[in-house]
Amino acid sequence: MIELSDRQEKIVAIVKECGPITGEKIAEMLSMTRAALRPDLAVLTMSGFLEAKPRVGYTFRTEGAENQIRRVLNQYRVRDIQSRPVIVKENCSIYDAIVTLFVEDTGSIFVVDNDNYLSGLVSRKDFLKTTLGQADIHKVPVSVIMTRMPNIITTNIEETVIEAVKKVVEHEIDSLPVVKCFLDAEGDEKLEVVGKVTKTNIARLLLDIACLHNEGV
Repeated sequence: MIELSDRQEKIVAIVKECGPITGEKIAEMLSMTRAALRPDLAVLTMSGFLEAKPRVGYTFRTEGAENQIRRVLNQYRVRDIQSRPVIVKENCSIYDAIVTLFVEDTGSIFVVDNDNYLSGLVSRKDFLKTTLGQADIHKVPVSVIMTRMPNIITTNIEETVIEAVKKVVEHEIDSLPVVKCFLDAEGDEKLEVVGKVTKTNIARLLLDIACLHNEGV
């Protein structure tokens, strides 16, 4: 992550407010010589914060900060932010699954088959719809109301956080199961759930990055 000096922060603020502006004018506003300012302008231009145009001067590039954020986030993989998944078997009753949901304080539960491979996902919304209906939640298995494979969006430990965030946003979901892929004897793909990525995991990462930046790390 690029850490700007106090002078560079001031230069960016000036260009943001007054751009396009010449190097000479920036130097004058900072009570410096143009030569002394040249290295800072070069760093800011190469880093994407400023754009230099002949006979026009320097302008602020809003995408420079965005690119910096993207570079930082691309350093993190799903394995760095994933948390422990909450898992039940297909034959688990809806009632027991609801109890698990509240005891574990989670938003979604992953459902696995007898071989412990991912077969479905059930969310708070699914449970709410069911309890408002006529189903006997003590007898009906959770497999009846779950979203089934292959309609579950997954991630893996090597995906970047950016890729995981795009999936969460594009599919408007609250969590992603983190999976490992296996092939069975018939050559069919099977997925083992090894973690989960939620909106909370992502928010914690952004908060950690912000705190590190504020501490000057």
